[in-house]
Amino acid sequence: MATRRIMATSGGFLPAGARWNARVPGRTVLEALRLTGKDRPRVLLLETASGDNDTYLALRYQALSRVSCDVDHLALFTMPNQPVEEALGRADLVWVGGGSVANLLACWRLHGVDVAMRDAWERGVVLGGVSAGSICWHRGGTTDSYGPDLRAVTDGLGLLPYGNGVHYDSEEQRRPLVHRLVADGTLPMTYCTDDRVGLLYEGAEPVAVIADVEADPRTGPAAYRVELIGDEVVETRLVPVSSS
Repeated sequence: MATRRIMATSGGFLPAGARWNARVPGRTVLEALRLTGKDRPRVLLLETASGDNDTYLALRYQALSRVSCDVDHLALFTMPNQPVEEALGRADLVWVGGGSVANLLACWRLHGVDVAMRDAWERGVVLGGVSAGSICWHRGGTTDSYGPDLRAVTDGLGLLPYGNGVHYDSEEQRRPLVHRLVADGTLPMTYCTDDRVGLLYEGAEPVAVIADVEADPRTGPAAYRVELIGDEVVETRLVPVSSS
């Protein structure tokens, strides 16, 4: 059986120094590429959550031009730019951008992307993404899809049987809402990531925390497990692995 892998992040691509309109792949993306096992993997980009934003796509293409891979994208607006099953059938790595996870899930189900994603994952295609592109693989998470006050989304693809919290250190509503949703049972045990951090899953198990940039493991960005133990919500900090 193929190893099923998902890289769920609050990061992925980083600014290229002082050039605000350029990006480079962070360590989470580079590790996802490595995990394909291919010398020149085929990467499929999806920016559904941003309405197939052309600028985001251009920045991803530009960033990936720095590494050995072939890049394509699947757009759904205003109609799919290629057959969904064929696009996912050619991919070694799928990377999903951020935006509205609620809109992403609705569009994917309308066009059968949800089914094709599960098939790709079961074949061993590496799946990954940032923000909405992280929450979507889980049962649910916290989202601003509905407005500035964050709410729960609970109809994720469920490839991973957990909740997911993104931007855990940079948006003040995220942590307390995750705690409340786990406390009242809206979300199951939930894994969260600070900005520029990703969590790698193999099958349904989280196996590594990866930071896009070098940081102090004691004080820098991390991942977290939030779970209900008895009547208490317990948060456990998960430290990124060293790149050395």
